[in-house]
Amino acid sequence: MQLAKSAQRVQDYLVKNGYRFEIKQLPGSTRTAEEAAKSVGCDVARIAKSLIFRDKDTELPILIIASGANRVDLKKVRKATGLRLGRVDGNFVKETVGYAIGGIPPVGHKTPLRTILDPDLKKFATIWAAAGTPFALFQLQPDDLESLTKGEWLELAEQMIHSEKERSQ
Repeated sequence: MQLAKSAQRVQDYLVKNGYRFEIKQLPGSTRTAEEAAKSVGCDVARIAKSLIFRDKDTELPILIIASGANRVDLKKVRKATGLRLGRVDGNFVKETVGYAIGGIPPVGHKTPLRTILDPDLKKFATIWAAAGTPFALFQLQPDDLESLTKGEWLELAEQMIHSEKERSQ
């Protein structure tokens, strides 16, 4: 099966930079972490979801790659980095990054992005990342993210309260 144009751009970037990851174009949607996990048959925590935010001071896009099971705590990111991040719309993402929401890869953007990585992804031998379209993924090891993106590992997950006992405290 021939890759979609955006997925081919990611594959070309990977090959050009010496990586042997193979992009898989899937029949089911990979737009959300839940859909991606279902499409490849893995736990949602093994999905490396790429989220774009806007640095409120510079207006530049910032990439956060988080475990699909986590929500990003922007206060933690600000405390650790000084970045004041804001949410963005699809037009901002497409214009500044070059890909649509739901298919943002960790690499191959219009310009290099400052990247923050979720250390929870290191819990797994392999993870899955978006590959340019909402129907394409590639498998890699968590440590590959650091060399691919030149990103920094940073505790960024919101604290989740899981039990009734914890909620009442």
